[in-house]
Amino acid sequence: MGSSEERVVAVIMVGGPTKGTRFRPLSLNIPKPLFPLAGQPMVHHLISACRRIPNLAQIFLIGFYEEKEFALYVSSISNELRVPVRYLREDKPHGSAGGLYNFRDYIMEDNPSHVVLLNCDVCCSFPLPEMLEAHKGYGGMGTLLVIKVSAEAANQFGELVADPVTNELLHYTEKPETFVSDLINCGVYIFTPNIFTAIEDVFMQRKDRANLRRATSFEALQSAAKALPPDYVRLDQDILSPLAGKKELYTYETLDFWEQIKTPGMSLKCSGLYLSQFRHTSPQLLAAGDDARSATVIGDVYIHPSAKVHPSAKIGPNVSISANARIGAGVRLISCIILDDVEIKENAVVIHAIIGWKSSIGKWSRVQGEGDYNAKLGITILGEAGSVEDEVVVYHCISEQIEAEHGL
Repeated sequence: MGSSEERVVAVIMVGGPTKGTRFRPLSLNIPKPLFPLAGQPMVHHLISACRRIPNLAQIFLIGFYEEKEFALYVSSISNELRVPVRYLREDKPHGSAGGLYNFRDYIMEDNPSHVVLLNCDVCCSFPLPEMLEAHKGYGGMGTLLVIKVSAEAANQFGELVADPVTNELLHYTEKPETFVSDLINCGVYIFTPNIFTAIEDVFMQRKDRANLRRATSFEALQSAAKALPPDYVRLDQDILSPLAGKKELYTYETLDFWEQIKTPGMSLKCSGLYLSQFRHTSPQLLAAGDDARSATVIGDVYIHPSAKVHPSAKIGPNVSISANARIGAGVRLISCIILDDVEIKENAVVIHAIIGWKSSIGKWSRVQGEGDYNAKLGITILGEAGSVEDEVVVYHCISEQIEAEHGL
């Protein structure tokens, strides 16, 4: 461990059950951050990336979930990585910056020189050590990870303009109605502790405005009702936009993959991206299928050690098989996530689908989606304990539970 001046803490915003409705039915059984991508909980990929930061002192998860939902995972990952991981529960919504400020005493207890902030629903290669070095060179208060996207997709995110030479953030606007730039905010940041002063300044401005509204007119009361609470501060609109162009914020562009995980379809795509990354970072996690006793493996595939896969099955590409799954003879799996305790019987086919916990797919059945990860019904999802009988086709469907007895 380096000196206290060098220490870094990481904060991962994990959200809570009040959000993430687009991730249903999968989030009905498990907090979205713990949903497995490439065989590892979604948040695990971010924690593993943070672990590569030099002089990392601690990792905090901030969200609205009950503490008990994260207790087991936090304990196990702390022991595994030998870095303290702590879950902090918000009592009410404070906004992305307000939530950070609310726990400033915990975050600053190791006197870190830098705070790394990540949104849990981001999937990328997380070049955090390189980004930290760039940030130190810039000398500003904060650095944003950015990426170029198509002009058609840019307005779904925070668009920004940066100086092409110095990388200074010159202009930032969240989801603009008209095109501003093809450079977008990735939801990954590095800040100095001065970020807390910037957030406190917004708090004080809000309180001052609230005091000015102490009038009895109907218009003033209406205006006060529409105002944000003084302790609710958004990182994008309230911090990034006002500080742009003031030599406080800079950008670091990634040329690697980046996606936002808002829907089950995107989780399946991102599982494949992480599996592909394993080939370079963790090849031991990928199934080989290189002997007669193993199933045929095509492309990048993860199979949990407790899963039982028949040697005649054909698996991949982009397949993740979770604990205690049973994959029968002649089964074909392509681009799918098979969750815990699933049974897929002989000669069944699963393509572009997520099969929920304890589900069963009968012999010669077929469960398939279209494969458009961005579409609302782009993949087929079976919720927990779904049951598909023998010789049944389930196509283009999302269901909490399926008990199919006739062809669909």
